[in-house]
Amino acid sequence: MAAMTSLTWNDLPGAATRAWGLTTLREMARDYLATLARQQPYGDVVRQRILRERIVDVFDPELLRRLMLEHADALIRWERGPEVFSQTLGQSVLVTEGPVWHRQRRLLMPAFAHKRMAGYAAFMVDAGSAGLDRIQPGPVEMSGLFSHITMDVILRVLFGTQAGDQAAPMAAATQHLSEVGFREMFWPMTLPDWLPLPGKAKKRRSLRSLFGFLQQQLDAPPRPDGADLLSGLRALRDEHDGAVLSEQAVFDECMTIFQAGHETTATALLWWSWLMASHPEAQARAAAEVAAVIGRRLPTADDAAALPWLSASLKEAMRLYPPAAALMTRRLSRGVTLPWQGRQLQLDAGVMLRVTPYLLHRDPRWWTEPEAYRPERFMPGAPEVPRGAYLPFGQGPRVCLGQHFAMLEMTLVAALLLQRFELQPGNAAAPKPRLAVTLRPEGGLTLALQPRRPA
Repeated sequence: MAAMTSLTWNDLPGAATRAWGLTTLREMARDYLATLARQQPYGDVVRQRILRERIVDVFDPELLRRLMLEHADALIRWERGPEVFSQTLGQSVLVTEGPVWHRQRRLLMPAFAHKRMAGYAAFMVDAGSAGLDRIQPGPVEMSGLFSHITMDVILRVLFGTQAGDQAAPMAAATQHLSEVGFREMFWPMTLPDWLPLPGKAKKRRSLRSLFGFLQQQLDAPPRPDGADLLSGLRALRDEHDGAVLSEQAVFDECMTIFQAGHETTATALLWWSWLMASHPEAQARAAAEVAAVIGRRLPTADDAAALPWLSASLKEAMRLYPPAAALMTRRLSRGVTLPWQGRQLQLDAGVMLRVTPYLLHRDPRWWTEPEAYRPERFMPGAPEVPRGAYLPFGQGPRVCLGQHFAMLEMTLVAALLLQRFELQPGNAAAPKPRLAVTLRPEGGLTLALQPRRPA
């Protein structure tokens, strides 16, 4: 049998580099997803050079899965991402690498185990009900609604407290830091925040607000029943050496859970609400399913599995608009070789891999009419798509710890909303996606909410 020929970075297709890639860098800062979409026509594995960086975009789901799983030990995150995120998230599990990350992940996994979800469901339903009680029929700014609800959920779960009047300013601070962080990704370094430069004062205020708010929660007396997640974090013990998390580590993990736990879920619900409003037949089917399974009572964790269409409608929303539309770029810490299309693909240490769920989720090879909203793609018995073609929560060892939490929360909040209201687009035009760490509708989203008539 003849030996397979090798394929290296230099052999891969790709556009010619202009101005050392600085033109591309400016285009990415202006519209990241559109810039990367221009890579797709070149093939499934496409090269790009920006300054001294050798980059590979992977659009083949199976190759991506193998890289992320079989060669996970060779992948570290592009250094600039953790540098930017550590300003807010410290040295949390979302930032660290290597043995430190492995230990943190091992410690935190029990807190997000599937069996813990039933205990969290009551907090989700209480927060969702309280948030929807505040809504008057008519035009509703949905971003503020979902941010308030999801922040209230995470505060109840994490600290046993409620969001109250702090939800809006904390959500605004989180959004501002996301936008600033996204811009800083394209800088070679972050200038000190104390410098008197444009935007630095607002960034400092946002950081102070978030840090002060979180410290206030940490300093509060613990719940007597120890049912909050904070008590669980402080009680964690490393199974190998019995070590506990330091108070700084607890702070960093709480900040990560607080930010990631409300912003991404609110974003997913925001796009889902638009798709429900603009697809009345899909909405009617979801509402009928909720009415048949739950009626007018409050939903529980056990109800989630009995709502397949509602679950599918949420998964399809995350296909079209994944909150993490562009995952962190990975760098190869060592060279890897793997068979691909009859040849040996050889990627050297130092090469960067870019993963873009937004583009994988809209590839017509894996999704029929990829721009169409079709929840039936995720119903039981639907044709399977290649593993790696759908990754709203990431893939590999660093897959989102809170994915079961997020799916349960979205299902329960969506069920509560459909019990009470019919969603209508009103005069709202189709929102334009805008990437700033998470993918959100540019300018927000206002829908008309009308009381739902009993069936």
